[in-house]
Parts: sequence; C-alpha cells; structure tokens
Amino acid sequence: MMATYTITLSNCVFFARHGVHDEEEVLGQRFFVDAELSVECGDGLASDTIEGKLDYAMAFAEIQRIMTGKRRRLIETLAHDIARGLCAAFEPVTWAKVTIRKPNAPVPGILDHVAVTVECSA
Repeated sequence: MMATYTITLSNCVFFARHGVHDEEEVLGQRFFVDAELSVECGDGLASDTIEGKLDYAMAFAEIQRIMTGKRRRLIETLAHDIARGLCAAFEPVTWAKVTIRKPNAPVPGILDHVAVTVECSA
C-alpha cells in the first residue's frame, strides 16, 4: 500500500539580497519562507527509520542554499526555484508549495508583508 505524508517547514528566516531595486541588493533584508512538501514513502512509515524518508534538516539546507545563493529580482522566481529545487533534490518529494514573505517590500504604504506562493509537482 502506497502512503504519502506532508512535511511543513514554517517561518524559516533568511537574510538575503533579492529584489528589483539596486538598494535591495546592497542592503539586503529578511525573508520568511514556508514550504509544504508531499512525500511518497511507500510502506516505509512502519519502519520508524530515516532511511527512505525526507530529512527535515536537508530540506531546510536546500531552501537556505537557494535563498542565500544568486540574486533573483522577483520573489515569484525565487519561490519557483525553491519549489523546483526541493522536488528535484529529494526523490520522495512529489509536490512542493513554497510561500515567501517579504516584510520590507518597497511599496508606498504600510503593510505587514508581501507574499507569493508557488506550487510545483515532481
């Protein structure tokens, strides 16, 4: 019997230099990331071992690698790259949903944050 489960990494925080404006690259800012992953595990949940499962720390490290890597001008592109990266890096991941929140978006008004969400299937 094939089983799936969902892993959610919530409110991961990274300092990075993404954005359209040159100042965003120079100054950098905090970004908040949520990742929801659908993981196919076959009948492996009964074994209660990490083998064949998704290691949360490795998933976090993949998000961190992309977040702190090359600059993206659009957080939409960044979220897409993270979702695709998680699906590609971990074989049991069949679907990823990534939300990025940018609290210091350059808009002429007061807001809590701007957020984008991207979904990707393996």
